[in-house]
Amino acid sequence: MESSPPTITVQVKFAGRTIPVEVPAAATTAELKRLLQPLTNVLPRGQKLVCKGTDPQTPTTYRERRFSPVVTSPHSLVLAGKVLQDAATLSSMQVVDGSKVMLIASQGLHQGDGPLTKHSSSSATSVTKTSNIKEYQTQKPETIAGKIHAARWKVTGVAALHDYDLKELPEEVWYCGPSIRILDASNNCIKEIPHKISALKSLNKLLLTANDIDDENISWEGLSCLQKLLNLSLSQNRLVSLPSTLGSLTSLRELRIANNRLDNVPIEIGSLKHLQILIANNNRITTLPSSIGDCESLTEVDLSSNLLTELPEAFGKLYNLKVLHLRNNGLTSLPSTLFKKCMQLITLDLHGTEITNDILRQVEGWEEFDERRRQKHQKQLDFRVGSSGVFDEGADDDNRRR
Repeated sequence: MESSPPTITVQVKFAGRTIPVEVPAAATTAELKRLLQPLTNVLPRGQKLVCKGTDPQTPTTYRERRFSPVVTSPHSLVLAGKVLQDAATLSSMQVVDGSKVMLIASQGLHQGDGPLTKHSSSSATSVTKTSNIKEYQTQKPETIAGKIHAARWKVTGVAALHDYDLKELPEEVWYCGPSIRILDASNNCIKEIPHKISALKSLNKLLLTANDIDDENISWEGLSCLQKLLNLSLSQNRLVSLPSTLGSLTSLRELRIANNRLDNVPIEIGSLKHLQILIANNNRITTLPSSIGDCESLTEVDLSSNLLTELPEAFGKLYNLKVLHLRNNGLTSLPSTLFKKCMQLITLDLHGTEITNDILRQVEGWEEFDERRRQKHQKQLDFRVGSSGVFDEGADDDNRRR
C-alpha cells in the first residue's frame, strides 16, 4: 500500500480570520492560491501571499510581529515579509508546517458577492473547516467550481469559470439551466461543448476563448437552440470549419472566432442580420461568401492575417460599416463600391497587402472617405499620415514599390 505524499498545514490570514489549508509539502504557491479561491472568493490572480518563512517553534508574538504593517505615507501600506511567487514551491520560500501567510486581495478580483469574511454567513464560513479543505483537494477543479458557486449562479445569472484549469464544464452548469445569462469559461482546457448546452435557454453571452475545442467536439445543434445568444466567442481554439447551423443564431451581435484554423465562412452567415462585430483574424480563410453583404448591421470586421486575395462586391452593402481590418492578406484591390456606399467607414487597415495608394485613388468615393476619416479622427486615431497628406494606412505608393 502506497503512502500518501507528505503534507503541511499553512495558516492563511485573511479578512479577520485564519484559514488552515493543508497542501502537499511539494506544492507551489499557485496551487495554494487555487485552493484558497473557493475558500475566499478571491481569484488566484487577485491574491498576493506574503510570508517571511516561519519556524513553528518561533514564539507567536514574534511571528505576529513579522506581519506588522509599515506605513510609509498616508496612502501606502507595506508589509514586512516576502511575496510568494506563483511558480516557486512553498518549501523554497521557507513556508513549512505551521507557517502563517497573509492573503492580500486586489480590489475587484473576486467572484460573486465578494470575498468571504468573518462576517459572512455560517454556510460560507463552514467551508473553512479542515475536513472540508481536504475534500476540496481531492476533487477536480470543475467539481469545486460547481459546488461552490451553483447557488450563486442561479441568483446572479452569471457563471464565471474562467482561469479554473477546467477539463470540462461542471455538471452544475446544466442544473442551473435557464437561470444562467452569462457563461464565461475562457482560459481553460475544455475540449467539449456537449448538446446539453441547449439547456441554457436564457444565455446571452457565451465566452469560450482559449480552450481546446475542435470541430468534432462542439455541438452546433445544441448551440443553435440558444436563440437569445448575443455574444459568442470561440477564439483561440482548434476549429477548422463553421457549419451552416451558425445561421440559426439570428440574435447574435458579436461573433469572435479569431486564432483558429478556419478555412471558410458559411453562406448562412448572411442570416445574422443583427451581427455588429465579426472578429475572424488569424485564420486560413481564402474566400468570403457574397452573403456577408446581408449582415446589414455590421459595424466592425477584422479579417487580418488570413489568405484572402479579394473581397466580394457585396461588402458595398454594409452601409453601417465603420471599421475594417484587412492587414496581412494577399489583397490587390477593394470592392468598387466600398467607399461610395459605406459612408460610415472611417478605419481601414491595409498594412501587409498589395493595395497601393494609386489603386485606392481609382476607387470611386475615395476622396470622400479620405476627407471623412481626416476630419473625424485626425487626433483620436493613429493614422500614419505624412506631411504630404497622402493616405498611408498600409497602402504604398507605386513608385516606392519599384
